[in-house]
Amino acid sequence: MVMVCVPAAAWAERVAIDGVRVWPAPDNTRVVFDVSAPVEYKVERLVNPDRLVLDFTNATLAKTVEQPVATDTIMKSIRHANRDGGVLRVVLDLKQRTEYKAFLLKPNEEYGHRLVFDLFGREQQAQQARLDQLVQQAQARPADPAAKSQSAQTAGPAVKAVTPQVRPRPIVIAIDAGHGGEDPGARGYSGIYEKDIVLAIARRLQAMVDREPGMKSVMTRDGDYYLSLRKRTLKARDSRADLFVSIHADAFRDRSVRGSSLYVLSQNGATNEAARWLAEKENASDLIGGVSLDDKDNLLASVLLDLSQTATLQASFEAGDAVLRNMQPVSTLHKHQVQQAGFVVLKSPDIPSILVETAFISNPQDEKKLRSPEHQEQVAGAIFGGIKDYFSKHPPAGTQIAAVNRRHTISPGETLSALAAQYRVSIERLRAANRLKNDRIRVGQVLTIPGDNEG
Repeated sequence: MVMVCVPAAAWAERVAIDGVRVWPAPDNTRVVFDVSAPVEYKVERLVNPDRLVLDFTNATLAKTVEQPVATDTIMKSIRHANRDGGVLRVVLDLKQRTEYKAFLLKPNEEYGHRLVFDLFGREQQAQQARLDQLVQQAQARPADPAAKSQSAQTAGPAVKAVTPQVRPRPIVIAIDAGHGGEDPGARGYSGIYEKDIVLAIARRLQAMVDREPGMKSVMTRDGDYYLSLRKRTLKARDSRADLFVSIHADAFRDRSVRGSSLYVLSQNGATNEAARWLAEKENASDLIGGVSLDDKDNLLASVLLDLSQTATLQASFEAGDAVLRNMQPVSTLHKHQVQQAGFVVLKSPDIPSILVETAFISNPQDEKKLRSPEHQEQVAGAIFGGIKDYFSKHPPAGTQIAAVNRRHTISPGETLSALAAQYRVSIERLRAANRLKNDRIRVGQVLTIPGDNEG
């Protein structure tokens, strides 16, 4: 039995549990008790069948308990009963052996006091073990810079492994719908939440990517549940994503502020006051969602940030610029250039990553457009158009798109050497593919850009 004591605000008055909410995710379930004040409780784990027994001291249940949905992989049901001495017993019936983490959250702008139980399934436990492994690698890093560089090259999971491709593979796009579950994100003028808007846009983008030959999508979340920022990037890396696209619709204090923006990572902080404010708000979602940024997360961040991100950041800029150009006909642009900010979700060292602020949901005009299915489709189409533009010029080696010859029509001012750099092929291969005797090209000329299957 585990005894947890949280000092109650007033022993003479019973703590009211105003509701019990259940947020199922694919590999974990969050159970949230809305309490009127901090509460004392104890937990006992029982087996055959598996269940957690929660005894709340000097507490009463004020509302009906929400039952888990049938598709919940961890929770079966919730029962409760009043016992002697003012004890409220709540039983969480489980479908499998489960680890748990409990913590109390202080009131914020959306909720009052909350007691949160995170129940972890087998897959979630495996992910946590991997995070622990990365932390151990961080702790074992040598102090010598040369040895540190060698350690970074051999750190295992911290660096994307390169394996021979027997057959060309599809380009993988990781689509990240911001927030979710207990973390609703920003709230619009009419009361709609950011988490719902961005999930709708993400699903539309997913459909477009999956219809495109040579591409496939991976959703970091595909439902209304909380997922930490670290685990979003870990899921993308486990899927060997070629691009990470995080979709948001944030708010600002001034409701007249509107328009779309696009961000890539800045290791030195945000580029302007608005970007700093947004970065702090996004990074705080780990705390809003109930996962404190403890020493382990700081060490993991240190591992990632110590790795060289120069090439990744350059690719992020190029992909972001392509998406932003496609956004311009669809939405008013708040910033016409790619911005930089310290968003945690962009810190994967080996995946080009962009964060799209589709609009300011706090602006009445922007919110009205974001609620429109037609506009959601247009926004998703603009993001997808930018993704296609970027990968048509920079297809990763070994992918189906890289294996196909492409065409380029010469525009004024372009040179053969610049095109070779743009498409990351040698000038010799460009000449050979187009039977050019020299580097002379003309406006309107159509060149073949050799793919991976062309020597």
